[in-house]
Amino acid sequence: MSEQPRQPQDRGEALIAILNNPDDLVILQHQGWYRIPVRTAPKRWPPELVAFYQTKVFGDEAYAIRYYGSVREIHEVGRAELFPHEAPNAKSDKRYYKIFLDDLNTLPRPIISRRWRRIVFIPTTIEKFWLAEEINDLFDDSPLENRMWSRLRPLRAEAEKQWRVEVDRKWYYLDFALFCRWGRVDVETDGDSWHVNPGAAARDNRRDADLQTGGWQVLRFTTAQVHKSLDSYCLPMIERRVERLGGFGVREPYPPIDVSSIAMCEAPEEYQID
Repeated sequence: MSEQPRQPQDRGEALIAILNNPDDLVILQHQGWYRIPVRTAPKRWPPELVAFYQTKVFGDEAYAIRYYGSVREIHEVGRAELFPHEAPNAKSDKRYYKIFLDDLNTLPRPIISRRWRRIVFIPTTIEKFWLAEEINDLFDDSPLENRMWSRLRPLRAEAEKQWRVEVDRKWYYLDFALFCRWGRVDVETDGDSWHVNPGAAARDNRRDADLQTGGWQVLRFTTAQVHKSLDSYCLPMIERRVERLGGFGVREPYPPIDVSSIAMCEAPEEYQID
């Protein structure tokens, strides 16, 4: 593996994938490839660069991105081509993208996750990858969210982008989750659809009710508010809500590392790299 300097001018598609098994890192280091099941591949495809978030089984290297590589080629293959000596099993008929890297490089500084969270794939840009200091910097979901994050980040806010929450057996992704001493705030940058689309507004109202039942307070901002009044209206409203909830809380510690448990770690149960 080599260490290479960052090149902020680089553009193109990047993909953050997970490593939740030390054997997969060995394959990357010695054979130079990584696999993704075809049926669970991200919609933004193909990537020009792949980087790897390591889960808790990696001990001191856990909860961070250290390794990455430029994509040389991608082949769709059967499992037998990946593991020719494996005995037939329930996974034998699965199809995979076999991603070959030019080299496996090490970042000069790992991209860290400030909070324990579930990660499967994060499609992003190569430019964002070079500039990222933490996982939240990588998300590339919408210009509105990028603009909001650009203001929240300098505040050193206890905030997470695209935070996954379960309420009453339903899963929701929050644009921004703010963790305060006496409560939690969901900040949504909705665009204009929330006000002009009655169906979307009704769904979001049900969503908000579920989240409030789960202890979340919800703030929503439109496209015009984020673009024209971010500093004069949106941020002051967020700051007042955070103050009412006692200010930002203490960061939750990572869970204890248990290397005997090689389950999916942070990855949702429905995703299986195998």
